[in-house]
Amino acid sequence: MRIAVVAPSNAVSPQIPARIAALARERYGDFAPDIVFHPQCFLSEGHFAGPDAAREEALVEVSNDPRFDAVWFGRGGYGANRIAERAIARMDDAARSKTFLGYSDGGFVLAGLLAKGVGHPVHGPMPSDVMRDGGEAAVARSLDWLMCPKPAAQDQVAINLTVLSNLLGTPLEPDLAGRVLMLEEVDEAMYCIDRTLFHVTSSANVRRCAGVMLGRCAPIPSNTPDFGMDEEAVARHWCTVSGIRWMGRANIGHDIENAVVPFGSRLVYDTF
Repeated sequence: MRIAVVAPSNAVSPQIPARIAALARERYGDFAPDIVFHPQCFLSEGHFAGPDAAREEALVEVSNDPRFDAVWFGRGGYGANRIAERAIARMDDAARSKTFLGYSDGGFVLAGLLAKGVGHPVHGPMPSDVMRDGGEAAVARSLDWLMCPKPAAQDQVAINLTVLSNLLGTPLEPDLAGRVLMLEEVDEAMYCIDRTLFHVTSSANVRRCAGVMLGRCAPIPSNTPDFGMDEEAVARHWCTVSGIRWMGRANIGHDIENAVVPFGSRLVYDTF
């Protein structure tokens, strides 16, 4: 198996490829996948892993290269929304059979792929997670899924709450009708989570989903004065107001327990 790594958002640390390769060799021995980091991963221009044009070109290049079976986003951050629509429009038949795996800011690309029916978008840990304490287990979870996808019983989308809010009404917005919608957040105060859930659950598209599950939102900065409700209470409130089914908690978030969840397919690994 050959996996291409690109960085649609922020740059990847130069230390990561060696750590990922060592993890893959330790886990799979002679059957380890060939994981190729595109040089664009290590570019830097302001906030981003190189200029928009370089990030777009790298994503299109590996997506359209039939030698790769999967495209793995190296890191989140911010910037994928600046290139996603153009990049997806340029993808050819080779991209349609590929798995695309990432989370956080990569959700802009994953959602756009789902909206356009390109490839197999999957939410899951990224190579940069290997730098976290205990992050090897998170990265191994994604590698295990890529090596051996497992069947599941439900159609689902897993995505960061702010990312979803920002892509509603854009060409990257996928059809959510009948799909279980799993949401997670990070580093947002409770009033921001409340406000964003108000916006998301007001969407007619979101209101057609099969139900909402809430992942982890930690860390949540302190609110002054105290907001008086936690993230689950707020999510339940907006589900009730909007008539969306509340389906409980999901094992996703910006942490090493983050599960692998395919978009709009019948495949899943360890989502609960």
